[in-house]
Amino acid sequence: MEQRRLIPLLVFLFSLVMLWEAWLRHNQPAPQPQAERPVATQQGAGLGEVPQSQRAAVAPVSGAIEETQAHHMVVETDRFTAEISERGGDIVFLAFKDYAAREDRSKPFVLFDDGRAGHVYRVQSGLIGAGLPNHRSQWQLPAEAVQLAPGQDVLEVRLTAQADNGALVTKVLRFKRGEYLVEVRHEVANAGTEPIEASTYYQFLRDGLPAEEHSLFGVRTFTGPAVYTAESKYKKINFEDVLKGKAEFPRLAQDGWIAMVQHYFVAAWLPQEGVQREFYVRPVEGGLFQTGVILPLGTVAPGEAKEGSVRLYAGPQTQNVLGSLAPGFDLVVDYGWLTVIAAPLFWVLSWLHKLTGNWGWAIVLVTVLLKAIFYPLSAASYRSMAKMRALTPRLQRLKELYGDDKARMQQEMMRIYQEEKVNPLGGCLPILVQIPVFIALYWVLLNSVEMRQAPWILWIQDLSMRDPYFVLPILMGVSMLVQMKLNPQPVDPMQAKLMLAMPIVFTVMFLWFPSGLVLYWFTNNVLSIAQQWLITRQIEAGGKASK
Repeated sequence: MEQRRLIPLLVFLFSLVMLWEAWLRHNQPAPQPQAERPVATQQGAGLGEVPQSQRAAVAPVSGAIEETQAHHMVVETDRFTAEISERGGDIVFLAFKDYAAREDRSKPFVLFDDGRAGHVYRVQSGLIGAGLPNHRSQWQLPAEAVQLAPGQDVLEVRLTAQADNGALVTKVLRFKRGEYLVEVRHEVANAGTEPIEASTYYQFLRDGLPAEEHSLFGVRTFTGPAVYTAESKYKKINFEDVLKGKAEFPRLAQDGWIAMVQHYFVAAWLPQEGVQREFYVRPVEGGLFQTGVILPLGTVAPGEAKEGSVRLYAGPQTQNVLGSLAPGFDLVVDYGWLTVIAAPLFWVLSWLHKLTGNWGWAIVLVTVLLKAIFYPLSAASYRSMAKMRALTPRLQRLKELYGDDKARMQQEMMRIYQEEKVNPLGGCLPILVQIPVFIALYWVLLNSVEMRQAPWILWIQDLSMRDPYFVLPILMGVSMLVQMKLNPQPVDPMQAKLMLAMPIVFTVMFLWFPSGLVLYWFTNNVLSIAQQWLITRQIEAGGKASK
């Protein structure tokens, strides 16, 4: 029976292990194959390769120019500032207007980067076929800068390139007000005398570094490619598996999309459904990775013109938006094995946000709601703990009398439990039932971009960042200590010391956790203290907490 005294400790240790596992999952180092690559290489070389296809042969690069010689044009929309290079005719730099950089809030968050912000992350597209232009070719820019004017809903940028076989190729980038979607369309007009076999490709070129740097105990979620098809569903691909040639994903499909995922943001190519497509993920020179999709354009007869287009999404992982863009696209917001619980929790959290207009108060209210739902279980747990707390002096006396006779001491403890009708496990099982729900909420708060730059009150101006003054973590630690004092104290002095150490350990861990998570944990602790204090007081006064 002595072992049963360890149950409350094991519950807290289990919670600590879950948090530790979550921390390790988010903070495991990302592969850094590009660490030894000089900065000059990041900025100038490393454009990747033209993808190989099962349907079209790769031809020599048409009209290739060096990136260092390429001119850029600036595109301004209400959502972002983008730069398009004449080499490839693609977006090489994109900075959001709605989201600031984590390190410097005065600067915008940069998604696509040609090296100037510390990363290599590019959009690339082109044609596969004899003499056709690709992402290494020179395209004619229409202007140096364009801007979405007031009252203008659509902005089109048309770039042209002359193929070696006489075909005229036009690349159209179509931007819309209020959207993070860009339509990328290739138009091929065959002015020659021979038919042209062509395919289009759309890809990302990226290094293996996480999008944002974090300090010790900072959160780092999955960064890497992801593929979705109706048959295989959502598959994340680790950079390490790509390097080892062990990446598993569907190559050929009639539906689906391919993306590059990072914490809070995602870029994805979203082809039309029902079109044969070929996905690829591979390492390339310079420690970079290529992720993309190839689509057949077919045969373009002399005097004929054909076009193919794909939507590019480059923006936040806003859940109510992603699901409407493509099947399964909302799965990039990854809650892991607790998605079945986490998804409804996020819906409730969003609904509460609509009522309050503040994500911090929504977190407080959803915590209160969960406490109300689990009140019967919590009450049963606290009643059991209160009864165990009342028995602590008698159990301590047994230890003094029969400390050397374990069998006799356990026998006497069983007799006391039967006389007082106390189940030593009664305080733990209700808590274990609630743990999956609380862990699911943990992942919701951790992975929701809605928390980024979301203020609460006073000094808490970003629920996705740590408390700048560590007030919330300290309050959380104090509340945890108070809660420990309300629980039955272990008879073993060593166990008692371990229990007292738990608030310190949790406080240190939570110092660098996002303040939204700490707010949830602190609110839950305060509500638990109030409920447990009331029930304990009733039990000690001889009342019945259930009535």
